[in-house]
Amino acid sequence: MNEGTASEGRTGEAGVRDPGLQPERTRLAWRRTTLSSTVAAVLAGKTALHGGPSAGGIVVCAVCCLLWLCFLAVAHRRIRTLSTAGDDGPPALAARHAAAATLCAVALAACGAALVL
Repeated sequence: MNEGTASEGRTGEAGVRDPGLQPERTRLAWRRTTLSSTVAAVLAGKTALHGGPSAGGIVVCAVCCLLWLCFLAVAHRRIRTLSTAGDDGPPALAARHAAAATLCAVALAACGAALVL
């Protein structure tokens, strides 16, 4: 196989990028991560309120719900961007959105760890 043929296979006949199923896989990964975040938030809330409602438990539950909502907003925005992308493929994830998603995931994990300890 010569280099010209390999190049055409990746970019197509007219030189237009063919992203294949990558945007679909990325969109599904965001959905799976959102589902995992939902399960973590629900379990954290259940753990926080297990022995009966207390002020600390309610605060931790509220923080977990807020973090989950923030992550859900970032994920929904990215899923929408991926599903409406044109032939050029979706734009890269903005640094502030990546930072927000990372911060929410790490903070939710920290809340979960604090509840277990």
